[in-house]
Amino acid sequence: MPAFQSLVLTDRQTTPVNHTLTPVGEPRDGVFTVAVADATGASISEKSMSISARRVNGKQKTVEKFTFPTIVNETINGVVVPRVARVARITVTTEFEDTHTIAEKNDAIGMFSSAYQTTKPLIHDTVVKGEGIW
Repeated sequence: MPAFQSLVLTDRQTTPVNHTLTPVGEPRDGVFTVAVADATGASISEKSMSISARRVNGKQKTVEKFTFPTIVNETINGVVVPRVARVARITVTTEFEDTHTIAEKNDAIGMFSSAYQTTKPLIHDTVVKGEGIW
């Protein structure tokens, strides 16, 4: 059983940057959240990820939710104030039957992860570039 711990995630910048997300508070209703404040230190700019795992009717269901706010600075009466301009959200739900083997689950997650590589245009160009499918 994994511990509630920090998570290091790497972005896709030209020079990739590691982002360390650390546990936030106590778990609430079985949901564990990790987050990181960006260089501004503003709490509104926290990138975060939450995860929950439940067993229901012979299945394990996990839900991971990622939140990535984009912050802009506004000047109001000469005072610079950070504001959330938009928020990217990604939700991943997995569901495996108790009879699935570790190898079967590992293969499924590996294929899922592989689908999001930049060299896979069906997923990458549709999701990242916003292109339609023909």
